[in-house]
Amino acid sequence: MATSSRDPYEILGVKRDASQTAIQTAYRRKAKKLHPDLNPGNKQAEQDFKDLSSAYEILGDEEKRSRFDNGEIDATGAEKPGRRYYRDFADAGTGGGAYENGAGFADSSGADIFNEFFSRHERRGFRMRGADVRYAMEIDFLDAVNGGTHQVTLSDGQTLEVRIPPGARDGQTLRLRGKGSAGDEGAETGDALIELHVRPHSFYRRDGDDIRLDLPITLGEAVLGGKVRMPTPAGPVVATVPENSSSGRTLRVKGKGVVRRNGTRGDVYATLKIVLPESPDAELKTFVSSWSIGNAYNPRQAMGV
Repeated sequence: MATSSRDPYEILGVKRDASQTAIQTAYRRKAKKLHPDLNPGNKQAEQDFKDLSSAYEILGDEEKRSRFDNGEIDATGAEKPGRRYYRDFADAGTGGGAYENGAGFADSSGADIFNEFFSRHERRGFRMRGADVRYAMEIDFLDAVNGGTHQVTLSDGQTLEVRIPPGARDGQTLRLRGKGSAGDEGAETGDALIELHVRPHSFYRRDGDDIRLDLPITLGEAVLGGKVRMPTPAGPVVATVPENSSSGRTLRVKGKGVVRRNGTRGDVYATLKIVLPESPDAELKTFVSSWSIGNAYNPRQAMGV
């Protein structure tokens, strides 16, 4: 994968003293805008996404970030060779110990040339593993709960089918072995690290391994009780609403929530919510206005009003 030599702090748009949380937030914000899936055919966005992934590969890892800040690796993650001089290779038995020329000066101006020579030969035979490459991927709420598959486009244009494990969480990272940057001289290829971002659901809310939702019911179902159909991530079920149920009462359905690693599931908690018809009903209005008990009790008494 082509990498950028620009300063990774500049690419992410953060200051050099930014916290790891700030770096992660900046990466997520930009990755959502630049991801190839959201910019099909946009070569500039594709390159910017590659640069962003490379920058986060350095700064998102505290150890790599520290080595970059200390000048041990460059913006691509490659090792920077240490500075070497003639005297480092002089024979201590020649007399002076450090290399000296005939004029008595140590380390001539040509030292950098030899420094490059020695560094290159010291690296001969050393094979560096390819860098890991980070991606961001948005998935549907139910795919995170139940598991599923999703396509991801890698920085080299390759499209892969990624398996989403059941019970996946927002911010979780999946590792694709051998799908990162190529290693030096046939060394092991790095991995692709895919950070998951779960889209909110229209009515489900996740609470650990449990699922919560508001379940609308009619006034008649609240007063008389009965069987009602309700959705769950595992499929619709029939729940029993007890008679004389107020809004806020919670029903529990076991084993229909988030899939756990052992194959079991959490529970679903449905909070009842009485919903009246959209259009006013004359018969209902007549009944309520003449309902003596209904006009006499105070449902807000416990609130002191």
